[in-house]
Amino acid sequence: MRPPNSLLSTSTLFALLTLSSVPLGSYGIPQPQPQNSTSSSSGGSTSTTTLTRSSSSGSASGSAAPTTSTSTSSNPDASVTTATPSVTGASDAPLPSQAALPPKQAWCPSEIFCAGKILQAINIAMPYADSKTIVDKPTNGTSQSVISTFNDLSSSGNNTLTYGEIVQFLQTNFQGEGLELDPTQLSNFPQSPAAFQNIEDPYVKGFTLEVHKIWNLLIRDTDESRVCQRSTCESSLIPLNHTFVVPGGRFREQYYWDSKFILEGLLKSELYSVANSTLQNFMDEIERFGFIPNGGRIYYLNRSQPPVFIGMVLSYYNATKDDATLERALPIMERELEWWSNNRSLSIVSPYTNQTRKVYHYSVTNTAPRPESYLEDYEAANGADLSPAYTDDQKSALYAELASGAETGWDYSTRWAKQPLIGSMSDQNPILRSLNVRNTTAVDLNALVYKGHVDLAEMYDLHSKRKRDGFRSEVQAYGIEKRQSGTGASFHRTQAANLKAAILDLFWDENRLAFYDYNVTSGKRNEQLTAAHWTPLWAGIIPEVVARNESAAFGVFSSLNLVLRKYNGTIPATYIESGLQWDFPNAWPPHIFFALEALANVPSNVSQSPIPLAPNGNSWNLVPTNQLGLTEEKLPLQLLNGNNTAPQGQDINALNGTVVNGGNATTEEGWVRTLRREIANRYMTSVYCSWYATGGSIPGLLPRLPNETLALTQSTDQNGHLFEKFSALDVDSAGRGGEYAVQAGFGWTNGVLLWLASEYKEVLVRPTCPEITAESTGSGGGGSNMGVVSAKMGSVWGSVLVAVFIGIGLMV
Repeated sequence: MRPPNSLLSTSTLFALLTLSSVPLGSYGIPQPQPQNSTSSSSGGSTSTTTLTRSSSSGSASGSAAPTTSTSTSSNPDASVTTATPSVTGASDAPLPSQAALPPKQAWCPSEIFCAGKILQAINIAMPYADSKTIVDKPTNGTSQSVISTFNDLSSSGNNTLTYGEIVQFLQTNFQGEGLELDPTQLSNFPQSPAAFQNIEDPYVKGFTLEVHKIWNLLIRDTDESRVCQRSTCESSLIPLNHTFVVPGGRFREQYYWDSKFILEGLLKSELYSVANSTLQNFMDEIERFGFIPNGGRIYYLNRSQPPVFIGMVLSYYNATKDDATLERALPIMERELEWWSNNRSLSIVSPYTNQTRKVYHYSVTNTAPRPESYLEDYEAANGADLSPAYTDDQKSALYAELASGAETGWDYSTRWAKQPLIGSMSDQNPILRSLNVRNTTAVDLNALVYKGHVDLAEMYDLHSKRKRDGFRSEVQAYGIEKRQSGTGASFHRTQAANLKAAILDLFWDENRLAFYDYNVTSGKRNEQLTAAHWTPLWAGIIPEVVARNESAAFGVFSSLNLVLRKYNGTIPATYIESGLQWDFPNAWPPHIFFALEALANVPSNVSQSPIPLAPNGNSWNLVPTNQLGLTEEKLPLQLLNGNNTAPQGQDINALNGTVVNGGNATTEEGWVRTLRREIANRYMTSVYCSWYATGGSIPGLLPRLPNETLALTQSTDQNGHLFEKFSALDVDSAGRGGEYAVQAGFGWTNGVLLWLASEYKEVLVRPTCPEITAESTGSGGGGSNMGVVSAKMGSVWGSVLVAVFIGIGLMV
């Protein structure tokens, strides 16, 4: 049975939002304490504002204390470009008719930035390419003045708003998005961290150092002079007390699970105080809200994201031995696990063992469109193609599923759908309407909670060794008695053991040799293999048959072998091509991290033999029966020149002992080391080649492509982009699909690359990038082999540039 699903109680959360003595906007969320920083920006409404800063600084080097930073405006390479409203309807044309307003959401009381008549009318007019733009713009006056202005418009004349009135309302009443945040100058930025010194290949090393420098474009502080007060303006921003790193593009605030992979890179870059500040911000949020929100905006306060905070603390502690931060974090990590237990757990009687298991699922209470994706959610629930139209209850259920899907971090994927094969590449609404997130117990979520218990037990042991009885006062202050030394470690190891048993019972399929999500609706495991399969293996959950049988161990990882030999790119999220961004062919940096670390956990006794020879030269024949959940005929095919596809059954990228862009084979390597080398090189290739294809260069080593070539990727005025997602089909292309344009920046891409460059420095070699031609980009009417853009992608580079210019304007 499912427990009550709540974040904070409605009354408690509303009190946090409205009654605090130190207000945030008109909500009263406690603001940051003053920082020792100087601001380079001032208030006021503007359609285009540029904030710039120096890129040659860094106080984070070598220190574990919270960051104190200054901002500057001397570098045109980092800019904040704000969007101006533009509509397709005539200025005097009335807006289309609207569906009835959804219920007000108690957790999001703003009349401007939360579900209500203002936000719905603006989104119906579609003045911005991205729905998130409007909810990130501070108002240009008090809340009441903006609301009154809108009420005057909507009550005048025939009570029908026009497109022109919406544009005028936006131009007059809102400032630029993201202007409350300062690009941050760091003093003594480490120019050549030790982790990158011994990278053997000069091109890999040069590129790694170029990526390292990009932290300068992603670090932010809250600009206190622009933070809204009740008497001045209203904003959706949750100000943070400490420096932080943004992912990039439209993601202009701190995000939860992105920060895990960002932190791994920060530690390799020796930016210890920025890593510390990231953790301090999350600890502040847990103390303030009881949990870590999805991101740093009020419209995220009804949901979290995959729980990676505890592992972040352990990674940071292992790198710094910062006892003070560990001491503060211990009781707060307890609260993190308690929130997930109280709000996201359920009990299931296993159909396989008849045991009652406590497991976790994503489940958000929500009955309105998400403010940051209002139009997309509104259209899914009110589409003209729905016959009969959805009832209010059906709309509320869909809105809850959409919000829960966003909490997963995989928004969206056929992984969550009751009917994963409906819809089309151009219309994903049918899939979204079949979402079943709340009744899916996600294998990766349960593995993350398991790892949280394991890591917290280890940190209790570490704390006990370093400071035997020094945490008593904090234990008493938080009223949790389990925390002291051996008692805390023992408690969490017991919780971990119970959850591990549940994971092996409900999610592990020994016949198919893989982990699958468990579907509460059907009462059985889902059929589809996804990249979530790697997470329990990363967490150290190695089934017994895998630990003792090398054939079974390879079978667990055989899909990686297939991807590397059949496709040009990296590990896809799924093997279903739906047009959703967490489906094929998209490949995401977190999955590279989890897969590599999963391979590293394979016991040595089952990892020494070479990769088996594939019968008939077809790696599909090495995959256990029905492991992928589809037949070979349904497996997507690699695109070749002329929009042809590779022959089914051929491993077109297989070489002698390695794969194309998989590094160099060595003798007596063993199948685990081979796959790790190949994956590391293929990810490096994907990031490097897509960066190079958009104007990247390495001074004194790699010249920039000529402008006539860069014109094919619409990058003549660019200096290289690092994208949020990549492709299983291409190594010089961004990913595709989803509800927003491809984003550049990009925090977790950079973090995973820097981590990987340090960990695999001895086996990485210079990538071989494909030639960029009119045919490979789709400009010549052909298709793509390893080219920049397949014909299916359309003008993806144009979308990328839009994302860059409406976001934080990263040109690296």
